[in-house]
Amino acid sequence: MFTTAVALAALLTWGVRLLMLRLSVVDAPEGGRKIHKKPIALGGGLAIFLTCSTLMLILLQQGKLGADISPKIIIGCVIAGAVLMIGGFLDDKHRWKPKKQLIAPIIAAGIILTAGLGLESVTNPTGGLLALNQIRFTLEGLGNLVLFADTVVFFWLMGMMFTTKFLDGLDGLVAGTAAIGGLMMFFVARQPQWFQPEVAMVSLIFAGACAGFLVWNFHPAKIFLGEGGSVYTGFMLGVLALISGSKIATTLLVMGVPILDVARVIVTRKMKGKSIFEGDDEHLHYKLLHSGLSQKQTVYIFYGISALFGMSTLYLQSKEKLMALILLGIMMLFVGVWFSKHPYEQAK
Repeated sequence: MFTTAVALAALLTWGVRLLMLRLSVVDAPEGGRKIHKKPIALGGGLAIFLTCSTLMLILLQQGKLGADISPKIIIGCVIAGAVLMIGGFLDDKHRWKPKKQLIAPIIAAGIILTAGLGLESVTNPTGGLLALNQIRFTLEGLGNLVLFADTVVFFWLMGMMFTTKFLDGLDGLVAGTAAIGGLMMFFVARQPQWFQPEVAMVSLIFAGACAGFLVWNFHPAKIFLGEGGSVYTGFMLGVLALISGSKIATTLLVMGVPILDVARVIVTRKMKGKSIFEGDDEHLHYKLLHSGLSQKQTVYIFYGISALFGMSTLYLQSKEKLMALILLGIMMLFVGVWFSKHPYEQAK
């Protein structure tokens, strides 16, 4: 299934690239944070979405999905993904303002919640489970609203979508990190204590789709994810974390550096009186570039950290995962302090 997803995504990316160039949906170099020197096609996330949706629907029709993962969740992922693609295309074409960019992700999160994606409980690192399903409301025609649980899921998905959106600054960075995340979910779902073959299949499809896109997106990129693709990758990682038995810690460890970097950048922008949506070079990947690393070297560092902490989830227990997350946080704190004293920062 992985090989099929890679091949299909690579082929579709080729076609999407030609289409976007014909429609003039491109990212033109305009100075500032732009690193590329010539117009690059946008909208590449459409290939990842089409690959994932096509293969999931085929498996659903063949009866290979639908037992561990509700068919409604699969259909919800397809519809929500389509919303993200439409919103992303319109943004890539017309350069929406930041607040308008929230519309598609909010609708997508609402769709998948309506489809039944939920979170009954989370593992308490000190032992046992924390129930999130105590307060319920019945909505006519829409099913039950589990107040606290659905609120947590909504903000979890929004957080993941905007983590990958903000991370999308270097060739291959998001697609490669997302592929690693999908592979980690696959390995976790194949573990005897959590054995979930359907989750493993969907994770492998997603990882393969990202890897196939990476053929065209790795430096020097011939196509970018675009707005739709940058949020769709985070959306799928967020959904996979929930349908895999709430393996949120696995996703947090894989995406720990980007998530903590986004949190740091938001705080930094607020302290400077800037909008949190205002683009700048505060992100870690830009700071690594300014320190003298190449694009490839910077991307490989992110890949290595994501893979290292992702693989640790196969061996760590809940308390140990919490310690690993704390270690990541301390590491990011030291990195932030170090870069604040870098000569480049002093010269700004």
